[in-house]
Amino acid sequence: MVVYGIKTCGSVKKALGFFKNHALDVEFIDVRQEPISGEKLDAWLSYTTIDTLLNTKGTKYRTLELKELHLDDEAKREWLLKEPLLIKRPVIEYDHGVLVGYDEKAYSRLFLT
Repeated sequence: MVVYGIKTCGSVKKALGFFKNHALDVEFIDVRQEPISGEKLDAWLSYTTIDTLLNTKGTKYRTLELKELHLDDEAKREWLLKEPLLIKRPVIEYDHGVLVGYDEKAYSRLFLT
């Protein structure tokens, strides 16, 4: 499994804690240090939607005033590639897909069976 996010994010800390507490081995990638590629984003989008990946509740989204721009999906994709802090965190890649955000029940169902 690979966990994408930033180390200072509360949701990422919770996710990493969950995996550690359940002795699940994960690789962590900080998207500020290793921005995702267009190919990686497209792979995620084969499992989820652009609106799920775009963090509209974060400071970066508000600071950039993106709500006022009424972005279409292609513009949202471009912003996600340009500004990694716009990605909702964590993004977890696993054998059968991608999970976005911290959801302990979903983690238990998917990773502890």
